[in-house]
Amino acid sequence: MKLSTLPALALLIGLGAAQAAELTVSAAASLNNAFQELAPAFEAAHPGTKLQYNFAASGALLQQIAKGAPVDVFVSADQATMDQAQAQGLVKREQRRNVMSNSLVLIVPAASTQPPRSLGDLAQPAYQRVAIGLPASVPVGRYTQQVLQAAGLWTAIEPRMIGANNVRQALDYVARGEVDAGFVYATDAALVPGKVKVALTVPTTEPILYPAAPMAGSAQPELAQRFVQWLLSPPAQAVLARHGFGQPR
Repeated sequence: MKLSTLPALALLIGLGAAQAAELTVSAAASLNNAFQELAPAFEAAHPGTKLQYNFAASGALLQQIAKGAPVDVFVSADQATMDQAQAQGLVKREQRRNVMSNSLVLIVPAASTQPPRSLGDLAQPAYQRVAIGLPASVPVGRYTQQVLQAAGLWTAIEPRMIGANNVRQALDYVARGEVDAGFVYATDAALVPGKVKVALTVPTTEPILYPAAPMAGSAQPELAQRFVQWLLSPPAQAVLARHGFGQPR
């Protein structure tokens, strides 16, 4: 190699390093498995990019972001949490997109011999412990509370509620047989078919839609926006569908 080519090579290496970027995505806990599968495809389509995920309840993620966590993209499991992010100026209304949908289910341990046939059955003595995401910070808990309130059952069920910090914790409680029943998303229930079974698919008072948005303070706003748009692409939607998510409506 000629010495004269070394500066050019060093420049190219330097440019490559400069183009490498980590994109931090804070996403609802229910997206964990699907997003892990999505990462290689996005990184392959955007050479030099590395996705870093942070999964938790949407409300907890918003609290982290509001306190200054360096996040590029936020994906919530509900509109209310993203509305709060927008109200705080953390995301821009015109940049948020609904990227997938889900459904609420009532599950019981796989060994259960008498699963509830209706929500009203949860008021029976057989269901003393019901796992529900904490409504203050966990979207699946808010959906559940709305459904039970609409059915006039919240007052009866709330004393039996075992609060979960996120939907995966509610799933674990049921899978381990530590509670008699629990509310999770259909996509979560499908992860452990040998440990839980779906007793009911529960219509919600509002559709379960996941909004995604680049953070207004992202150091990589263009890449963050591309990730949000990419979630709506046919390849990404195909992966999400394999994990049980529906298309955004």
